[in-house]
Amino acid sequence: MTSDASTVDTPLKKLVGDRTAKALAGHLDLHTAGDLLYHFPRRYDERGEHTDIRALDVGEQVTVLAQVQRTAVRPMRQRRGNLLEVTVGDGSGGTLTLTFFGNQAWRERELRPGRWGMFAGKVTEFRGKRQLNGPEYVLLGDQTDGEAAANEQVEEFAGALIPVYPAAAAVPTWVIARCVRVVLDTVEPPEDPLPATVRATRNLIGLDIALREIHRPSSREDLYRARRRLKWDEAFAVQLTLVRRKQQAAAWPARARPARQGGLLDAFDARLPYELTGGQRDVGVEIAADLATAHPMHRLLQGEVGSGKTVVALRAMLQVVDAGGQAALLAPTEVLAAQHHRGMLDLLGPLGQAGQLGAAEQATRVELVTGSLGAAARRRALAEVASGAAGIVLGTHALLYEGVDFADLGLVVVDEQHRFGVEQRDALRAKADQPPHVLVMTATPIPRTVAMTVYGDLEISTLSQLPQGRSPIASHVVPAAEKPAFLDRAWRRLREEVGKGHQAYVVCPRIGEADAKSGDEEPPELDDNGRRPPLAVTEVAPLLAEGPLHGVRIGILHGRLPADEKDAVMRSFADGELDVLVATTVVEVGVNVPNATMMVVLDADRFGVSQLHQLRGRVGRGSAPGLCLLVSEATEGSSARERLDAVASTTDGFKLAELDLEQRREGDVLGATQSGRRSHLRLLSLLRDADLIRDARAEAIEMVEEDPDLARHPALAASVAALVDADRAEYLEKG
Repeated sequence: MTSDASTVDTPLKKLVGDRTAKALAGHLDLHTAGDLLYHFPRRYDERGEHTDIRALDVGEQVTVLAQVQRTAVRPMRQRRGNLLEVTVGDGSGGTLTLTFFGNQAWRERELRPGRWGMFAGKVTEFRGKRQLNGPEYVLLGDQTDGEAAANEQVEEFAGALIPVYPAAAAVPTWVIARCVRVVLDTVEPPEDPLPATVRATRNLIGLDIALREIHRPSSREDLYRARRRLKWDEAFAVQLTLVRRKQQAAAWPARARPARQGGLLDAFDARLPYELTGGQRDVGVEIAADLATAHPMHRLLQGEVGSGKTVVALRAMLQVVDAGGQAALLAPTEVLAAQHHRGMLDLLGPLGQAGQLGAAEQATRVELVTGSLGAAARRRALAEVASGAAGIVLGTHALLYEGVDFADLGLVVVDEQHRFGVEQRDALRAKADQPPHVLVMTATPIPRTVAMTVYGDLEISTLSQLPQGRSPIASHVVPAAEKPAFLDRAWRRLREEVGKGHQAYVVCPRIGEADAKSGDEEPPELDDNGRRPPLAVTEVAPLLAEGPLHGVRIGILHGRLPADEKDAVMRSFADGELDVLVATTVVEVGVNVPNATMMVVLDADRFGVSQLHQLRGRVGRGSAPGLCLLVSEATEGSSARERLDAVASTTDGFKLAELDLEQRREGDVLGATQSGRRSHLRLLSLLRDADLIRDARAEAIEMVEEDPDLARHPALAASVAALVDADRAEYLEKG
């Protein structure tokens, strides 16, 4: 290669032309040769192998490899011209109709029966038949038809395995394949950053060969080796980052907060009206030991909905108060912050009433700081926090604002951490003179391999045992489209619960007409396939009040209500003044009303698996059993319905977390959705590649022990920085 040869940093416009480069940049965020080389195929098709057209979901953007079976031309009824209908099949028995409007006789000649092609478009349904309207396509040359030499596209698909790329309507997979070929033919191979000893020990092929074979595989075996090497790079980069950060964190100083005999914590334990579970006691011992050291605790506390994480966190907070410090709990919503405040005051009783009549001798103050506090109340609360009189401070992101100063912040508890941005969590941590201890709580169970990859620099505690007195929750799917009578029965069942003196939730995916402008929650999906927008709280509540729930006391709760109104509604529901709460997912976390025994989730297929599991945890919190009905129009056999059936079949949060992970892009787990950037986990499956992740972690620990700054491996350090950029490394560090 000459010195001016193209490299992975060469802009694509120099290699594929301005127009194509602009489309790749605008639609797929690909700017350099390296970006394109790391834009890996989503799957590989083989001619003669079927891709199962029957499994395609309406509304999905797809690329299918299929064979033309027949064509038909008929005049259009509404306007002049003809409609060309082309039926294609994939060998599975499933067929797809391609429709082309206008007089296109040349297309009919081109799309003759027997030809194989790749067809890209959006799946729609018309009169029960799946179709693609005016799809983009490329026909694959065939030596038998004598056109192979003339077909420009053939070279991209010359091998047995045909790469199908994540694409866009303006940049179909075959255009990407053509550009990849240009890059592979002209770009100088990148330096392999992985030390030869690691490659040899782990039996990994070179980077150049891996990048070639993943785009143009010679065989399934070569493809496997290429994918294994590139997955290793991803796993190794993440593990090196986590191991290095864990080592650095271990060296930070922190103020030890040891337990004190006869203090607040002992008094609290003595007045608890129930016995702690074995899990709560064990985790409490782990946390107490962490708090007593001169290095900051950085622990993740995960536990099923209702497993008693809040009591564990409160005990940790009391230990810090006993040691002269303050503890802050950051909650994602005002509703949850206010609920924590009420719940902790109830649990503490006289122990949380310092300065009031009847307070215990060693009492502290529990302050709530939210954005909706009035000026006078805010000034008073901030003075209590600044003086140190408030040992426990609860709030939303309002705790992060300038003007909220702590006397001695010793512990930060972050509740439902996936709701917070990295910057918010760090801003609270920065309010301490030296790093405080940090406890992150999540009610979304995390599979072991995910924890190893995402929380590899945190110690992890798990609460799997539910406290005594918690009731079982039964879940059922209500197929509203197939069996409308089942939905009628669901509303009658809800009335029966109310008749017994119990309460219920009805959950909808969105607020109502104005929510798209508010930015508060997900806007309605505007569907091109005839599917209605998701049901909304403000529309459903009056329909229920006038119809099946006439005479039942109904309240409305959603994120766009003023804070005082939200709190008033929640109080009314908690006090039994409302029978039914029609709400958005604002009730998903932390809301605790033991008398609520039933939940109806409308358009349940619009929610994620973990979200449904969280929602379901709002019922069955008292002595009466809980019932959760998942109402959906998803048809039997569809992926959406299978997801709901899985949720209904188990209350094991870890099983559901694995299912949720399988159905989401892996990269979401590494915070791609939080940072707004493209994920760098392109190939690694946190579930299927558990062994590889474990091996990469072992190798990373060994390397960091020998060379903490990777000074002897500069190419590897640069590669890690590229794969796990600074923002994502921070995201990983802060958990």
